[in-house]
Amino acid sequence: MHTHTPFTNLAFCIRTFGCQMNKHDSERVAGMLEGLGALPVDAIEDADLVVFMTCCVREAADTRLYGQVASLKNTPLRADTPLSKRVVAVGGCIGQRDGQKLVDELPHLDVVFGTHNLGSLPRLLEEALDEGGHHVEVLDAGSSFASELPTAREHAWAAWLPIAQGCNNFCSYCIVPYVRGREKSRPLEDIVAEAEGYVAAGVKEIILLGQNVNSYGRDLYGSPRFAAVLDALDATGIERLRFATSHPKDLTDEVIGRFGTLRSLMPALHLPVQSGSDAVLAAMNRRYTRAHYLELVRKLRDVLPEIALSTDIIVGFPGETAKDFEDTYRLVDEVGYHQVFTFIYSKREGTPAASVDDPTPRDVIQGRFDRLVDLVQKRAFEANQADLGSTVDVLVEGASKRDAGLLAGKSPKNQTVHAPLPEGTSIEELAGTTVRVRIDEAKTWYLAGEVAEGSEPPAEAADGR
Repeated sequence: MHTHTPFTNLAFCIRTFGCQMNKHDSERVAGMLEGLGALPVDAIEDADLVVFMTCCVREAADTRLYGQVASLKNTPLRADTPLSKRVVAVGGCIGQRDGQKLVDELPHLDVVFGTHNLGSLPRLLEEALDEGGHHVEVLDAGSSFASELPTAREHAWAAWLPIAQGCNNFCSYCIVPYVRGREKSRPLEDIVAEAEGYVAAGVKEIILLGQNVNSYGRDLYGSPRFAAVLDALDATGIERLRFATSHPKDLTDEVIGRFGTLRSLMPALHLPVQSGSDAVLAAMNRRYTRAHYLELVRKLRDVLPEIALSTDIIVGFPGETAKDFEDTYRLVDEVGYHQVFTFIYSKREGTPAASVDDPTPRDVIQGRFDRLVDLVQKRAFEANQADLGSTVDVLVEGASKRDAGLLAGKSPKNQTVHAPLPEGTSIEELAGTTVRVRIDEAKTWYLAGEVAEGSEPPAEAADGR
């Protein structure tokens, strides 16, 4: 039973753009609003309160946000709303970067908050409800972790767990250190306590989050202690453990070794390379070379030959030559990634790279990008063929978006897997359980097969839920 608050029975909708950290922050916002008696809805049209959690890494997110907020001006209120105006808030990285500028350009916007003061949102919304007008609060640094706030997780069986926030790397194209602040690690005992709470509540998979998880603990302990985090989380009994994002310059032999020894650490790693050219890597301020990166890949595959690697690549960084691009193309071909997130360089004002002019014609950059995407798809298809005929453990997430008669979930290598629902079971029973699937089809972006006999009984999903 909720005490009556200004938010009781108001409907809210959250739209999230960007990284896992933003998704996690959105779960915190949902947790706070539900705790105050507000009700989540899926459609903006049905909402009294709309919160945008935004990214500003690429220009497309800015454009999308401005378009969506502007369009709300003409979106009618829901039929039985107690409000005379829909209240709209923007947070996340754009909120941190633009602050007052947002309400100057979007007069319909009521609240702007930054990455360091998520916990202020209820107060800012309440002020907007009471007083009308614009309420902007952006802090330069935070004193606490958002994890101290309540959360409404998207799935009962999976949880994001931030271990550090902020970034000290200052890659020349990236706005994140300016909007998330300097690196700040959580004490290990806080991380473990949160993880133990999740395990006790029936969570099967924890994803550790940080702008650079590999440098975890440098500010607290004088040197990185990320391997100790992995050891401590494995000891909680969690079924699956993953992490993001991992900076190659800080990936230690100690952490690599854990892929061979820890029961819960899944055989998948996102290791952003950004470019295969030493000249471009230096201009990006990435602080590793192509040779160093390939050596990390070799070490990882020595420890765990089947590890599934994914990466990020920027095409068209200012000054990238045809030779630089070929170096990137060859690296992708050599590594054979399961997944590559490819981006055309997007200028971010306030970063060093933004002041570099590049004469390369747009169609040339687009041509390079298209070539790379073709290679990525070819190599991803080849990588997935290795699992044909095998049986894999699949953590069921729900029904396939394409076919309600198929379950969809993730393999240990983080591949999407589809399989027909076994006779006599429902997706509600199976969601959050692990089933064994015999793989008889391997496509570029997913695997498919049949659920094998002897999979985990669905009743286990009911524990604590």
